[in-house]
Amino acid sequence: MKRFYILGFLSLIFFDTLAQVSFKYASIHAEPLAMDVAWLVRVFGHPWIYGAFVGYIGAFFTWMTLMKHAPIGPAFAASYLELISVTLVSVWLFNDTLTIPKVIGGLLIVAGILCLARQESPEKKGATWQPNLDESA
Repeated sequence: MKRFYILGFLSLIFFDTLAQVSFKYASIHAEPLAMDVAWLVRVFGHPWIYGAFVGYIGAFFTWMTLMKHAPIGPAFAASYLELISVTLVSVWLFNDTLTIPKVIGGLLIVAGILCLARQESPEKKGATWQPNLDESA
């Protein structure tokens, strides 16, 4: 099951990063922004917009699969690893600057994920929440 989580979250990071990078490239190639038919032709005539669609669809199905099996706390926190991956890919592809606040933010994200994952007790792993229908509100 641990391999499932690792592969699942790596897939989620991949699809999320693909979507964001594809949108960036699509916006670069669609300039100048104008709400007209010519602009729409530029946007949908470039393959990067389809990479964004693939990224979002892939991320959606990966996320839904993970939510079916993963503990919600660490899973939700781990979804923020996308911020780190997009930042690093943006430094590489778009010459963005890696600043000290970005590095600190990334480290805090990783620390938060590790804290939440560590807090999950072994007996809670695999358990699903069931509403107590016998309680009166």
